[in-house]
Amino acid sequence: MGACCCKQSYEDVDFTTEPNLSHFDLQKLIGQGVFGKVRIVQHRKTKKQFALKYMDKAICIKQKAVDNILSERIILGRIHHTFITNLRYAFQDDHTLFLALDPMLGGDLRFHLEQQQTLPELQVRHYVACIALSLSYLHSNRIAHRDIKPENILLDQQNYAHLSDFNVAVQFSPQQPLAWSRSGTVAYMAPEVLAKKGYSTSVDWWSLGVLTFELVLGSRPFRAQSKDILVNSIINDPLVFPQDAYKNISLDCMNFITNLLDKSPYQRLGCHTDDFEKFKSHPWFRGLDWDKLEKKQLTSPCRLNKYKTVKPDIKEDGLVYSTKRMSLPLHEDSLPVTEEARCRLQLEQEFLDYDFTLMTESNRRNSFYQRIFNQNKQPLLL
Repeated sequence: MGACCCKQSYEDVDFTTEPNLSHFDLQKLIGQGVFGKVRIVQHRKTKKQFALKYMDKAICIKQKAVDNILSERIILGRIHHTFITNLRYAFQDDHTLFLALDPMLGGDLRFHLEQQQTLPELQVRHYVACIALSLSYLHSNRIAHRDIKPENILLDQQNYAHLSDFNVAVQFSPQQPLAWSRSGTVAYMAPEVLAKKGYSTSVDWWSLGVLTFELVLGSRPFRAQSKDILVNSIINDPLVFPQDAYKNISLDCMNFITNLLDKSPYQRLGCHTDDFEKFKSHPWFRGLDWDKLEKKQLTSPCRLNKYKTVKPDIKEDGLVYSTKRMSLPLHEDSLPVTEEARCRLQLEQEFLDYDFTLMTESNRRNSFYQRIFNQNKQPLLL
């Protein structure tokens, strides 16, 4: 990602330009993935904090992930919800892509699950309700997340759960009402995904059922020693609770999980257009004020230990404070002639439509990818 260099002083930063790395003070690293890392940053003018996700362009191209990354950026630029890690800025330099998102300083649910093995049922109910509200919002916009799992559920400092990571999300349309590809994480995929029968937003409710089971019982409902056996188990095996489940969780919780893990999307809880009211009225949520929850006016049933919310094994790196970008040639006779210049041009062309600022959304370029999205066509996926 480059070597560290001296950052500009506040007085030297031009805040009238499009967002770039020099607009932010870099703080601690909080996560990492295949293409890059995530760190907390603070805008040097507004003093607002963000989670800055940064990815190496060359690695994205090498891994053939460009379409997914652009699709994620476009979807994030068009959605906004209380329980989603909302996009605030997207920008780039010659080598790196940046996403500035709402900061979630409470860690992810995988981290907390590893620390505690299981989570208290009332706490899980709180998290599941938050994610259910975000899914209802996404589904009303014909978007399926397709990768609901503990790693993708992030907590804020008030212990509210937020849905993150939209790199395999898909938007459906009347022209393309179904998807067919196996996208996501196998252990959380619905039977209709694995059977390649065609599916819609119903798959997210299945994944929420797997997530709930895992959080309250400490293991997933379907397990196997190989991928093929696991796929067969999810498609064909009945749901079985551990023998001690009746001692550890309520019957209402078990019934809720059972209704989500119905192998038929036509019978599964939450899957119908008007089914979210039925979802909210399930006995497991008895006494929950959904309106106050969505406004973040409820007291969380559990407090986070703020000193144990970040994984300790993330290695520090360096980021280059850069404000300049390569200019695209206007004429064929000005195309780059060196191999290095050609590579830089490819990087720039692949991510031409990546930049985004929430406050100036109306001024975004009418790019090829955005025209596809606006026509409600399915984003390109691997």
